[in-house]
Amino acid sequence: MKHPRFFALATLVALGVAARFLPHPPNFSPVAALGLFAGAHFGDRRAAVAVPLLILSLSNLVLGFSALTPIVYGSFALIVWLGCALCGRATAAGVAFAALGSAVFFFVTTNFGVWAVGGLYPRTGAGLAACYVAALPFFRNTLASDLLYTAALFGTWRWLERHWPALATGAGR
Repeated sequence: MKHPRFFALATLVALGVAARFLPHPPNFSPVAALGLFAGAHFGDRRAAVAVPLLILSLSNLVLGFSALTPIVYGSFALIVWLGCALCGRATAAGVAFAALGSAVFFFVTTNFGVWAVGGLYPRTGAGLAACYVAALPFFRNTLASDLLYTAALFGTWRWLERHWPALATGAGR
């Protein structure tokens, strides 16, 4: 726990958490990027999954919970798994693909949840299609934030590892 890598990782996560409370457009959040990052860089997978779930839990104490909360939390937990696939081989293309994949996955699962759990759309194929079409403006924000925050987190971490080799995986462990 006293290793510099732990403190640097914790600092990056804390900065990401702080960004969740800054004013932002709907669905423009660092949570998916933090999930990808935690999956790729935390040695303990339970701790990695805890990152987005803790961020959501703490912020939802202020922002509120809904019937979709389990779907949203589950989506972010699975996004961590996508980040785990990057562990040890986080190329720029792989990270970009993971960010794109996390945005699409979140869009598909949560909007299916809106259609299935909520009463806004009829439970028909046309209702599901209408739900996805209505959510497209939110997808744009989700995609932009996932790409931006993921690039910032992974890029900053790569820079830090180059300038402080003690932060590299396994160094000093």
